[in-house]
Amino acid sequence: MTRSTAIAAAHRMFDDGSLKAIFARRIAIPTESQNPARAPDLARYLAEEMQPSLEALGFTCRTLTHPKAKGPFLLAERIEDPALVTVLGYGHGDVVAGMEGQWQEGRDPWTLDDTGERWYGRGVVDNKGQHAINIEALRAVIATRGKLGFNIRYLIEMGEEVGSAGLHDLAREHGHLFKADILIGSDGPRLTADRPTLCLGSRGGYRIDFAINAREGGHHSGNWGGLLSNPAVRLAHALATIISSTGQVLVHELLPASLPDSVRRALADIEPASIPGGPQIEPWWGEIGFTPAEKVYGWNTFEILAFGAGDIGNPQNAVPPSAKATCQIRTVVGSDPDGFIPAIRRHLARHGFSDVEVTSGRDASFKATRTDPDHPWVQWAASSIALTTNKKPAVIPNAGGSLPNDVFAEILGMPTIWVPHSYPGCSQHAPNEHVPSALVREAIGLMAGLYWDLGEGTHPKVVR
Repeated sequence: MTRSTAIAAAHRMFDDGSLKAIFARRIAIPTESQNPARAPDLARYLAEEMQPSLEALGFTCRTLTHPKAKGPFLLAERIEDPALVTVLGYGHGDVVAGMEGQWQEGRDPWTLDDTGERWYGRGVVDNKGQHAINIEALRAVIATRGKLGFNIRYLIEMGEEVGSAGLHDLAREHGHLFKADILIGSDGPRLTADRPTLCLGSRGGYRIDFAINAREGGHHSGNWGGLLSNPAVRLAHALATIISSTGQVLVHELLPASLPDSVRRALADIEPASIPGGPQIEPWWGEIGFTPAEKVYGWNTFEILAFGAGDIGNPQNAVPPSAKATCQIRTVVGSDPDGFIPAIRRHLARHGFSDVEVTSGRDASFKATRTDPDHPWVQWAASSIALTTNKKPAVIPNAGGSLPNDVFAEILGMPTIWVPHSYPGCSQHAPNEHVPSALVREAIGLMAGLYWDLGEGTHPKVVR
């Protein structure tokens, strides 16, 4: 009954094909949350697949619903001793559209394809495969030790790909059901395929719409050009006062107060890499004096997502009557999102663009969160993973993308650690979603080691 025995048991699940069989069963359920016709499959995934699997490990399960939610939630718990540390696990069983017919080599998104080096299938990394790895690592620890040695609650939601509607309200209204000392979840990519990674939160995102509505209807550019203001020109110049031609944000109220020393130290060891066959990092773009890691993980960015005037598919010889742009500010902790729109309006008025309408985007915003890289739980988790893998894990203060991490960090008030089991080139929202099989084997072993160490009581002292 040793740590190495539990890790070996986890590796055997990969080696004997039992883990792959679990992946295959779960991928076969087409849980597209953006497709209303798949609603029965969202419920079936929890009832027929996840609940029996968790109950076999000694969990008690309940299904939760919320009027805002696109699908149900499964909350499972295994409480061995209330005095022990309690961990909250998280995963989501819904996926984006399967995109049938668009996968290479005729692959079916709902059938696991093992090429030897890669496993293909919709949800293999986002997120069915990731929570399967964690739950099976728990199984290895229980089989080895006879118990976990800690308490765990596990939440599986079925609407993450449509904004986690209802999850925030559930946490506010029934927070006692999710009570834990720390969140340890898995979603998103590692920094690179071969380097284990800890991610401590996520950047926030705020949609802002810009519009100039100059007049009714277009007017002939020969008769009126030079006499009527062009809204597209005006809006382009207005946006150019907010973001420079090389990507620097020019309105200081849209930026965080500072880059904390603990974040800077953590990012000193991080080097984002371009993806073979994908976009290549452009060093000249973004905040001057920042490293690539600081640009994407430590600072705010302003993006123009869409810009339009007239009919680009069938342009007319007319001065357009209006122009619109949808923009987004990606934020980190230390920003003041509530002040963004007032600050932009003041800024544009000072620059002579009072004709620009600035409003909140239609999509819901999500908040930036971050556990401090110097937090004792972070140091403990990094040490555990290094012991298992003989690799120094990358510690990313927050992911560049989005997760519903504010539910756990802010509403439930716990430190959050994400241990991703994917990599940047995984194509999780596109055809050909896949994971390197070597990454899967390493991941289930390192999670077994992490859970084993939790049961040993070597974790930071919990004060309740």
